[in-house]
Amino acid sequence: MVSRQKGKSSGASASAASPADQLSPSGTTPRNVFRTEEDDLDDGSGSNPLKRRFDDGVVDYPRRRATIACEVCRSRKSRCDGNRPKCKLCAELGANCVYREPGVKLDAGDKMIMEQLNRIEGMLQTNMSQQAVRGSIATNPSQPSPAISSAAAVLSPDGPFPTTNSSGKAVPIILNGGLGTWASSAAAGTNISTMPKCHTNAAFHLLQWPLIRDLVPRQYDPQILVQLEMEREPLHSLAKTPAVDLSNTQAYIEAYFAKVNVWYACVNPYTWKVQYRAALSNGFREGPESCIVLLVLALGQASLGGHIASLPRGDDPPGLPYFTAAWSLLPGMLTANNAVAAQCHLLAAAYLFYLARPLEAWSLLGSASAKLQLLLMAPASRVPPGQMELVERIYWNTLLFESDLLAELDLPHSGVAQFEEQVGLPGGFASDGEDDEQQDRVGADELWYFLAEIALRRLLNRVSTLLYSDDAFVRPPNLGHMVKELDYQLTQWYESLPPPLQFSFARVPLQDPVQTVLKLRYYACKVIIYRPYIHCVLEDARGFAEPVVREGCLKCLDASVRQLEHISEHHAGHMPYTWQGALSMASQSLLIMGATMSPSLQGLVLGLVPNRAALDRIIQDVIDELGRYAVLAPSINLAADIVKEAELRRRAFLSVEPQTL
Repeated sequence: MVSRQKGKSSGASASAASPADQLSPSGTTPRNVFRTEEDDLDDGSGSNPLKRRFDDGVVDYPRRRATIACEVCRSRKSRCDGNRPKCKLCAELGANCVYREPGVKLDAGDKMIMEQLNRIEGMLQTNMSQQAVRGSIATNPSQPSPAISSAAAVLSPDGPFPTTNSSGKAVPIILNGGLGTWASSAAAGTNISTMPKCHTNAAFHLLQWPLIRDLVPRQYDPQILVQLEMEREPLHSLAKTPAVDLSNTQAYIEAYFAKVNVWYACVNPYTWKVQYRAALSNGFREGPESCIVLLVLALGQASLGGHIASLPRGDDPPGLPYFTAAWSLLPGMLTANNAVAAQCHLLAAAYLFYLARPLEAWSLLGSASAKLQLLLMAPASRVPPGQMELVERIYWNTLLFESDLLAELDLPHSGVAQFEEQVGLPGGFASDGEDDEQQDRVGADELWYFLAEIALRRLLNRVSTLLYSDDAFVRPPNLGHMVKELDYQLTQWYESLPPPLQFSFARVPLQDPVQTVLKLRYYACKVIIYRPYIHCVLEDARGFAEPVVREGCLKCLDASVRQLEHISEHHAGHMPYTWQGALSMASQSLLIMGATMSPSLQGLVLGLVPNRAALDRIIQDVIDELGRYAVLAPSINLAADIVKEAELRRRAFLSVEPQTL
């Protein structure tokens, strides 16, 4: 994989940047935040072929750092004092302090040979370690699983760093959960940053947990959510002759680029007017440009209508006429195998997510996935050079949404994840020139949220793989090391966010919708990292005596409460995350209810709120909110009924005065 880090090549980069330094001018590409190890990539020639275009005229000031830093300091991006045999940081960490030898200048051919040899060596070492793991488990199954330890080593910043892709070019791995590229699956043995095919992370798996299953005694088939979504009625409007009003198109276009494109970053603001004129010349009745414009209008109008659950019963959702018109053009896009056809399917799926219709969205994502795989498959990419940036963005959107669905629904994997190591991160749409850019663009090319979401989704997938795959929990004492590493990566992800995206941890509602969504996603990740500790205590209360278990339970419950205490914050992500957010609310509320049923955990959760009434109010707010969402999807309706029933039984068990739920 070729690194998609966009920026001018330089021997070093700034050690500390102000928000103004970190953020490029409006509409340009992120540069100085979430950077990979540029020093390692720079060959000293002043030009690095692994870095793409960008940001002429912006000066990168050299960092103050040791001439030669040790591997640990390099990995953590810390200043190394260069002491021998151990620098200060390695001495404090008790880590093995290794300095790179001042190397001989290698030409490109020598480097490629060395990197390929390193890759082969890494594959051999991985294969040997896996054989040793299997032998160890077979001879001594009571020992902690080395497979988990080796997976942690892959994630650890002290682990091996250099890796290469199939073309033999150097690829910097993602550091500490931040944004960048990552270690190849060949070096790691498997890609742990994609959703596993079998896992117990879904919200409905909580119904099998001790104490929680007492609150919901009815047994539910694991496939119930998929079955309910398969049986729901289709959108009736799609069978009607589309009729659209084009009198307010400018307002909807502006709304899309102001409120919607930040979530998906998949429509080029610099070429939008060209696309719109092409659609207009066709009367919005044919061609991919017409399909894209109609879907942008649908999403733009939807963004102005507030949360879809707040609409009067029986009213058509905003944007539906435009979506219906675009739907009539999708059959032509179905048989096309190019980036624009995939873009049409992605935008249509985005509108279906707004409607909380996950299975229909999944079907369209499958079509987009097939087109992407055809474009990206070996022996060589079929993507035209000018469309690679668009393909990258469509790819990551498809992978993100599919991962969200696979986290809750038992659905077939499309196969798009197999190209994850080949596809670079987006770095900015190209414009013809500054004058043209200012004149023709209709909005900023915002990438910050999108890049942050890619990194966080990959971390969520790692959590699912390492803690929830194969229907088995990792138990203490193995659990502590793994959880600590995953939580460290989550912290690094937060600290790597640029200042405009860094949300406050104060317990007050945030005003910025992007910060709000990132905060909710952060706490959702924190919950599933520490949730196995709750399971341990619910299964055997004696585990609560262990300090690490108590601390893990406290962190899990604190994150659950913080995700639910201001329920209206979930409206901030109503365009992309209504369905996912509803199941997340149900999951965290069930977890809190189960904790109040445990004598060991009850004190912890009550210590997180002012009083018992405040906790009851939080749960009641979730019930009310899910009740409003229930009309949107049968899967949400079932989740709402389960949470409501569980709360009634919880209050009965705890002898709390039942209220009208």
